[in-house]
Amino acid sequence: MRICINRFNTYFLVALLAAGCGSACKSFGRKKEASTLRLHLEVISDGSDRNEPVPIYRANPIFVNVEKQPFLNEGSITKASVVGVMGGFAIFVQYDRKGTWLLEQYTTANKGRRIAVMSQFGEVRWLAAPVITKRISDGAFVFTPDATREEADRIVRGLNNVAKEMQSP
Repeated sequence: MRICINRFNTYFLVALLAAGCGSACKSFGRKKEASTLRLHLEVISDGSDRNEPVPIYRANPIFVNVEKQPFLNEGSITKASVVGVMGGFAIFVQYDRKGTWLLEQYTTANKGRRIAVMSQFGEVRWLAAPVITKRISDGAFVFTPDATREEADRIVRGLNNVAKEMQSP
């Protein structure tokens, strides 16, 4: 059995934030929100249990076959924000050095494939599946989520709370 310590720590951190974070959070009078953000690579279905089709876009779903294991998760995020774009909004995510390296490697090697974006923010949802059109070398990932503005704000708040906890000594 293979255990990934980094993933365990991320899950543990999210569970702690969701459950409450002790006296520091109690001084604010409420629990801190936590969110996950996982990037999964689109792959060709090979009949194994390592990949599965997932529904993207709730109103008119398309199914994208993705690796079950994400190649990047919220543990590498340094900051997130909701940004205005023409005709709406998008979620901007900045990754740390390790995340930047992984994003660059995957986007360089997989042009034309999709990156399926999954988040847990009270509910688990596949938010988007943008096509990789170019190499992303600066660690900045921007996507338009299948979410309301309020849900996007909630996801970003949770991601920033997780990022703060991961960066604190």
